[in-house]
Amino acid sequence: MSSVKITLPDGSSREYPQGVKGIEIAKSISEGLARNALAIEVNGEIWDLSRPITKDASIKIFTWNDKGGKYAFWHSSAHLFAEALEALYPGVKFGIGPPIENGFYYDVDLGDIPFGDEELAAVEKKMVEIARQNNAFVRSDVSKKEAIEYFKRKETNTNLN
Repeated sequence: MSSVKITLPDGSSREYPQGVKGIEIAKSISEGLARNALAIEVNGEIWDLSRPITKDASIKIFTWNDKGGKYAFWHSSAHLFAEALEALYPGVKFGIGPPIENGFYYDVDLGDIPFGDEELAAVEKKMVEIARQNNAFVRSDVSKKEAIEYFKRKETNTNLN
């Protein structure tokens, strides 16, 4: 099997099997780092910890103590928020929902449905319920055509995975 050269923030490097994942690199450094890792920066780009690294790279593993770790956490939180909204409000329309400096936001269109503190509390409760299921976020590379087809199908089937 081929290997990749991974350069750590201190300038040292290690060899790993091609396709090594960020979480595996974190574990090889320390169990504590692996428990606290939220994301990995690969050649300047923030990736999730389960994405395979297939070529030589410079990396940094992010925890909550890093801006990149907070970014990844809030990015994932925005996805969780969207999943909770879809469960509670089938047909909800989404605008943008990026992570920001101190959290995240999501522009949504619920049509004529009112949304206040009580509804927000229900969404937060649903987010906790979904998070406790410990489902993995899975990144999929798809063509533009496949993405358009997916979202067209999703528009007609609110339970599409």
